[in-house]
Amino acid sequence: MEALQTPYFVIDEDILSGYYQMLTDSLKRSWDNYLIGYSFKTNSLPWLVSFMKKNGAFAEVVSEDEYLLARYLGYDNSEIIYNGPYKSKTSFCSVLLSGGYVNLDSRMEIEWLADLAAEHPTQTFSVGIRANFDLEKMCPGETTMGEVSGRFGFCYETGKFAEALRTLKQLSNVSVVGLHLHSSSKSRSVGIFRSIAQMACRIAEEYQLTLSYVDLGGGYCGGMEGRPEYPDYFPVVAEELSHYFSPAKTRLIVEPGISLISKCTTFVTSVFDTRDIKGSRYVMTDGSRFNIDATMIKTDHLFHVEYAAHDITKRPVREQQIISGYTCMECDRIFLSKYQPEYIPGDRIIYENVGGYTMSLNPLFIQYFPPVYRKKDGELTQVRRKWTPEDYVRGSLFHVND
Repeated sequence: MEALQTPYFVIDEDILSGYYQMLTDSLKRSWDNYLIGYSFKTNSLPWLVSFMKKNGAFAEVVSEDEYLLARYLGYDNSEIIYNGPYKSKTSFCSVLLSGGYVNLDSRMEIEWLADLAAEHPTQTFSVGIRANFDLEKMCPGETTMGEVSGRFGFCYETGKFAEALRTLKQLSNVSVVGLHLHSSSKSRSVGIFRSIAQMACRIAEEYQLTLSYVDLGGGYCGGMEGRPEYPDYFPVVAEELSHYFSPAKTRLIVEPGISLISKCTTFVTSVFDTRDIKGSRYVMTDGSRFNIDATMIKTDHLFHVEYAAHDITKRPVREQQIISGYTCMECDRIFLSKYQPEYIPGDRIIYENVGGYTMSLNPLFIQYFPPVYRKKDGELTQVRRKWTPEDYVRGSLFHVND
């Protein structure tokens, strides 16, 4: 079979299915009253979203655009978990009116809720509330925000969380039934989730909350050798939650993204040129750092090489080669290859563990979105074609001859 034109992504459905099964099995064993909300922001590729929906996951969305995509792809309002600080009032009200999950993130949303409750006095609205708390103090050096504090939700330590609860209790047809505690960490350790579960118990007990759900959010590790997997997290979470909650009365919500899909996705690129400039060997590829590291924070990559020629023993070994992307940006340097056979045009560099955020953060810069293939039982099927100029201009309000 003729080799596919690079660059392109490949999602291995067999690996994806295995991770989803690992997730559900782990939850069933530890806390059998659970709900999975798939994180749209991590990768909202329609084929992938449809896979999650088919397997029972709700849509976890954080904007009106993501909400509209979920609706377009067949999700009912009641199958949506709405988080984050950038909801729209219209979609916020639609989800609440239909019995979906809404986790309040700001004072503005409480005002929206008050308006909605007044407009529908005979309907009871059940909401969750996001707690902002000092996870760094509980897990020193492990959080993304460090001592600065996170910027989402209602702060427990300053009393803003308690103030929000008091305001909500004044709304006669509103009930706080959920607690959302997502918090970003660098470590993604089991200890992080132990602490989050402990905080859920602490808050619920302190404020005498009767909760129908506790939402841990996402941020789990997955697919990395020597790092935690789902079976490591949920027994510990269950142990802590059981100090105050029970599966019979309280549902555990998890919102995985990277941990589900990174391991199953690769990005395939080809070398198209090499050049020597002032003692440096540059290897030019048709993939870009922007395709796999749009935030420019990665210091290394998982990858393997498929050499164009089978006998690479005849190639000279280069002390170092700078693997670069196709763009005109000098920062588009992906990694430094040391003491490896010389790269030549036609060699393929395949990056691994790139399913999370890479597609949703891909820019329309110099080259349009690359195609995506689904791999199942060794066969590839295209699930997104490469974008064309027609795709790019669709929706533009102009005429070619203007």
